[in-house]
Amino acid sequence: MKDQSPIGMNRTGVQMSPFDTSPMQSGLPQSGSAPVSSDGEAMAEMRRSYVEEAEPLGSVPVPGTIKGAMTTGFSMLTGNQPQLLLDKLGERLAFERTGTRLYDALIAKFEASGHSGTSMTVEDLRKIRADEARHFAIVANAIESVGGDPTSQTPCADLVGVESSGLMQAVTDPRMAISQSLHAILMAEMADQSGWEMLIRLAEDQGQSSMTPDFQVALSEERVHLQLVQTWFEEATLGASVSG
Repeated sequence: MKDQSPIGMNRTGVQMSPFDTSPMQSGLPQSGSAPVSSDGEAMAEMRRSYVEEAEPLGSVPVPGTIKGAMTTGFSMLTGNQPQLLLDKLGERLAFERTGTRLYDALIAKFEASGHSGTSMTVEDLRKIRADEARHFAIVANAIESVGGDPTSQTPCADLVGVESSGLMQAVTDPRMAISQSLHAILMAEMADQSGWEMLIRLAEDQGQSSMTPDFQVALSEERVHLQLVQTWFEEATLGASVSG
């Protein structure tokens, strides 16, 4: 794989066009153009109107089975919020699906590059990928255990899909070096650990402590993933610095 940070003809900085730099920095409009407000008030007002008029991101679906309806109804009668738990379960399900795909992409890039300059091996990556797929199954089973539908997309699942799309683009981009891809994976693993911690607390708060043993296993494995990826990222980055 090519050097992750080569020196080349990068034309993005203002120093590449010194003739235009002074007018830009002075804030003066270009000749013939109308003055432009720089206080951002118009933009802020437009955003406020969008927020006020926007519909919710989505909804948690009504249980489609008798068991689900009874479970949800009983939970609400006891003062719990089953819709909140289902929403966060949907979020974790979506994230674990993305995690599996992220490692699929990293495995492909690792095998194509031939060398990453780290202690990472393809066996390591396949093990983590298998863990992510198993975590997906754990959450799907948990959703079904309370009468939910794991194929539905909850609001938080929708949110996670939008958030993680950038991570997926970074890892699948063939221009990204292994170290750069590991940076994206590291961000995913940090969010993954936090997500499991929150889900465990929520399940216990909502009277679903039977879920937590499997969730605790997943959290322990995610902590190992995070430590490994952190190490590989540092090796790739610092190794490139030393070799450079």
